[in-house]
Amino acid sequence: MCEGVKMKLGIFRRVTLVLLILVLLSSAAFASSLQLTKDAKNLETYISHPAQLAAAREKLAKLEAKTGKKPNVVILLVDDMGWGDPGVYGGGSAIGAPTPVMDRLAYSGLKLTSAYSQPTCTPTRASLLTGRLPIRHGLYRPPIFGEKGGISDEITLASLLSEVGYRTAIFGKWHLGSDAPQQPQNKGFDESITMYEGSPKFYVVTDCKEKMSEVYHDPELKAYFNRIKKLSPGVMKANKGEKAELALEINWDTIPSLDQKFADYSIDFINRMAKQDKPFLLYHCFTKVHEPSVPSKEFEGKSPAKQPFHDCLMEVDAIVGRIIRTLKENKLEENTLVFLLSDNGPDEDEFPDMGHTPFRGAKGSTWDGGVRVPAILWWPGMIEPMRTSDGLFDFTDIFNTVLSIAGAQDKLPTDRYIDGVDQTSFLLTDNGESNRSAVFMYTLEKLTAVRWRGWKKHLWIAEIGDGTYAGGIGTKDDAKIIRTPGLNVMNLYIDNKERKSIGQKKAWTTPFFGRMIKKHRQSLKDYPPKKAIVTMQ
Repeated sequence: MCEGVKMKLGIFRRVTLVLLILVLLSSAAFASSLQLTKDAKNLETYISHPAQLAAAREKLAKLEAKTGKKPNVVILLVDDMGWGDPGVYGGGSAIGAPTPVMDRLAYSGLKLTSAYSQPTCTPTRASLLTGRLPIRHGLYRPPIFGEKGGISDEITLASLLSEVGYRTAIFGKWHLGSDAPQQPQNKGFDESITMYEGSPKFYVVTDCKEKMSEVYHDPELKAYFNRIKKLSPGVMKANKGEKAELALEINWDTIPSLDQKFADYSIDFINRMAKQDKPFLLYHCFTKVHEPSVPSKEFEGKSPAKQPFHDCLMEVDAIVGRIIRTLKENKLEENTLVFLLSDNGPDEDEFPDMGHTPFRGAKGSTWDGGVRVPAILWWPGMIEPMRTSDGLFDFTDIFNTVLSIAGAQDKLPTDRYIDGVDQTSFLLTDNGESNRSAVFMYTLEKLTAVRWRGWKKHLWIAEIGDGTYAGGIGTKDDAKIIRTPGLNVMNLYIDNKERKSIGQKKAWTTPFFGRMIKKHRQSLKDYPPKKAIVTMQ
């Protein structure tokens, strides 16, 4: 038999197999085969583990009977830290920046290896607080240089926890908008001391003679940015419902110690809450290790790498240690769930002032390097130590999971679609399995990739630009978003660099991805997304 005939027969057999699977996999059969459950039309489908859930609930009930109150929640969100930065993920000493605190936290808790953020900071932060993907909450990209945010009509985790008796606080970077309706004290936080903008460099743009010479030497541009800065002049402080006031100016003198200041605020909050009966949510958001890397004097030049980024990574590690130590000193660790996360992958555009990832791509893309991030969960006595899991975890899951742990599942909104799933049983059960079936990844308004089990399908990819800037998105050396042919499927377990599509060879994956994407797009019809890119208005 000639090679041409063999090839045609091979293609025919693969196509026939796909068609057969498509016929056999009715909606009911598909759901049944994956043990999928949907509790309400506006809630995401999830993998049900009844025995696991019962065990987790029993654990929580025993803890509440012992402590007499609901658990506290601490979310530590690092800016632009790559999957490969902490030592426990292969970084640390290997990259010239030891991270002993993060490593100990992982060894005494749960290390997730397939946790997914959004490609950039603002979409991630909005998704974490709302349980909704960017296509729904409307913050497709970060607001920059005074642009309005778009979270004013969203329901946040902080506001729902406040309704069930939690004291809520945020200290650090906000980056969801700077006008009054978007500010944290008007979005559910009882206490807030925050930097509204995405980076300290916003506050010194008119002083950057070398990097921003076009602004520095232009009186008109300088005057424009100075006017914008008056709307957000530095670190702003406000209690719920109050008008924000300036707490600290941000300039070259204060930038190095900014994260230490935010740590002081968080530590003070924990110390105060230890004397109260109320449970609390502490959302601590680092400004590091976002560029420009400017370590405090205590850490300047202290990393083995002798690089500013690495100094800053070590400083972040030390601050995590300060906060964990404060919880222990107040004997709160038994009743406090701690998340340690990064908001997206490393920022390759700022080389060498950037983090590390073993995966393809970086911040701004939905290659795994841009959205697969370190995630460590710590809760002594509740989360088994020395656990590592590759179970899927999306940042939207934090919304549902924290509400569940707080006993506030009934507070889940019913008037909008919630993309998160409750991962309580996954986190609290020894050797628990993830309840998430798939992760949906967006670049601006485009669904660009979907991960299911160890497989990942790309609908659009970010491709490094050719220097012409035609159709470029302005990051990753003017990367372009390119539509794939449709069978662009990778097996991440054997190809974590996402270099080789084997969608044609593994055509059996097509109906599985097809049904997931169809169901997801149907949810967008049932609950229409925000059509405008809020931050581009």
